[in-house]
Amino acid sequence: MLTFEEKLAVIEEFPELTRKDVSMKRVNFHFEDSLYEKTTVVYHLHPNGNGFVFTGSLQGYEPDQKGLVNIRDFTRDELREVIRASIDLLASEEEAVPPVEELWKDAEGHSLQLIEEDDRWNIYAGDNLEDSFGGYDEAALYLREEGFRRR
Repeated sequence: MLTFEEKLAVIEEFPELTRKDVSMKRVNFHFEDSLYEKTTVVYHLHPNGNGFVFTGSLQGYEPDQKGLVNIRDFTRDELREVIRASIDLLASEEEAVPPVEELWKDAEGHSLQLIEEDDRWNIYAGDNLEDSFGGYDEAALYLREEGFRRR
């Protein structure tokens, strides 16, 4: 396990991070150029060597519910890698994901479009909004109850 001082030395290799001392001799490091409200990369690095790095939903890490990974037992290389990944995550714009669209038809040949838009599942009859739901399952259940099937 790296000591507090060794971890600090690695973290301070990243000039884009700003140190902020917090309570109980802990230290946070922020990425002020983050494209998001989230700016904390290193969270509560403690003199006992414990601390966390924000990884969000990055592949290869098992974060807690806040998106933080414990770095207590990280090697120098692992620490550099996770910090670089965190900075890159906060510096990149999310790729726009195209909406999910499905065509549903009933036995009489009528069709409706189910489209995911802004965290909602909207059902359209042509250009007209028929209904809107908070989840896919709820929208699909409604369509099935109305006699529609996905095509």
